[in-house]
Amino acid sequence: MNANSDLDYLIIGAGPAGLQLGYFLEKANRNYLILEAGDSPGSSFQKFPRHGKLISINKVYTGYEDTEINLRWDWNSLLNDSEAMLFKNYSRQYFPNANDLVKYLSDFATYFNLKVKYDCQVIQIKKDNKFIVIDRSNNIYSASRLIIATGLSKPYIPQISGIELAENYVDVSINPENFINQKVLIIGKGNSGFETADNLIDTAAMIHIASQTPISMAWKTKYVGHLRAVNNNFLDTYQLKSQNAVLDAQITKIERHQGRFIVSFSYTHANGEEEEIVYDRVIVCTGFRFDDSIFDESCKPELAINNRFPAQTSEWESINIKGLYFIGVLSHMRDFKKKQSGFIHGFRYNIRSLQKILNYKYHNQELPYQLLSPTPQSLTEAIFQRVNTSSGLWQQTGFLCDIIVISEPGKSARYYQELPKDYIHDSEFGKCKHYYTISLEFGYEVGKNPDPFAVQRVHKNDAINAEKSAFIHPIIRRFCGNTLIQEHHVIEDLAAEWLEDVHVIPLLEFFKVQLSEKLESSLVNENERHLPSEMLSLALVE
Repeated sequence: MNANSDLDYLIIGAGPAGLQLGYFLEKANRNYLILEAGDSPGSSFQKFPRHGKLISINKVYTGYEDTEINLRWDWNSLLNDSEAMLFKNYSRQYFPNANDLVKYLSDFATYFNLKVKYDCQVIQIKKDNKFIVIDRSNNIYSASRLIIATGLSKPYIPQISGIELAENYVDVSINPENFINQKVLIIGKGNSGFETADNLIDTAAMIHIASQTPISMAWKTKYVGHLRAVNNNFLDTYQLKSQNAVLDAQITKIERHQGRFIVSFSYTHANGEEEEIVYDRVIVCTGFRFDDSIFDESCKPELAINNRFPAQTSEWESINIKGLYFIGVLSHMRDFKKKQSGFIHGFRYNIRSLQKILNYKYHNQELPYQLLSPTPQSLTEAIFQRVNTSSGLWQQTGFLCDIIVISEPGKSARYYQELPKDYIHDSEFGKCKHYYTISLEFGYEVGKNPDPFAVQRVHKNDAINAEKSAFIHPIIRRFCGNTLIQEHHVIEDLAAEWLEDVHVIPLLEFFKVQLSEKLESSLVNENERHLPSEMLSLALVE
């Protein structure tokens, strides 16, 4: 066996998450190593999605020059300090090809000289005082902290009698000619199921897509993992009677008889109706789960969400194994089917936040902040500068927050950027007597949206009713400890540019009250009322 010297950080997986954390560790000159089972970064994207088209958008032409703002519509770039390492240099397509992402990730690792060891498949992880990792060549690695960035690598198989008879998304043929005139059942109403169905529309005689729950459309829930428009052409063929159907039903049994499949259904919305339907093919497209088989009992992490994810704290640390962290898609356990941690454009910001937490926890570095004067004008200017430009708050709505801590007795204010909301309340911040969180959020909870194409909007000058804003908008909340004291909504704006007096003045008034300044009237003074619409420059004291 070959032994490797002790590492501060060992990362398993050189996909986008592993490379993103590697970038930050390299910049901080940490003692780290990334192990990758494949011969290049991002090897899973060489196979998935099966039909090669990403659903992560790549909007190159936005009308803005600022890179930070443009990251709001660039869902594939990793955070870095080089214009050369932006994904727009690899593809101009709105929905790019997965091969372009593979090339980008490979170049990213090379460009920043990240410490990656390839063809290094991990077969066992155990823990004594430190983590001991063994690869298939019997190399041994020792690390104080272990970060898992392997993604959801194992198919999730629902408990259905006879499910083992079906084919799976991971290896079913993607050649439509192999389905000519066949009747096909697809289990699962996610993007993989509809991606598969769309590919078969030209050749299959009949396609049914089934699961117990109705379809969730991303444009309604605001969760990009729900069914995306790019994959929903199939819905036309159903509603316009082209032999295809979407079934809300529990599948109770799959049987094979004379080369075909007899599938038993119990319909969800048909008063208990049951039916058997015969198919030529059954394909399981029910997603993936975390593979914990490489962990021995000394460090096997607890699982959550039907055993699909490792259970995690608000720091993305295993709830039962200290020093074991999860990044990338695995961090989605903290916001499953609500926010964007399951995607590059979400977890890249989680990883940046994690790096700050690791520096604080293990390297005696304060969480970075800007020192402000605790005045209504200073706080208002700082907040609007952030919400008008931040991509992290934009992508991780309501999950990542900025925080302003007012000192006692109110002589200074510290402005911290992009920390998980739950971490703020779980950490020392949650003991502070006077602090504010700043987030960008939609006006409706996921799953409780009205028709998004027929929303009754708030009038653009009706700041009094800003809390009724349906579109993404800033929310400022004051806390004492973990008790919510007051909440202020900045009225929505079509262009998401909060620059006008209708946005600025109410927030100034809010802080006047919260900071216990005297108000001569319900209006701010004349100087504040005439703030230029582009906002005053932010005067920060380092």
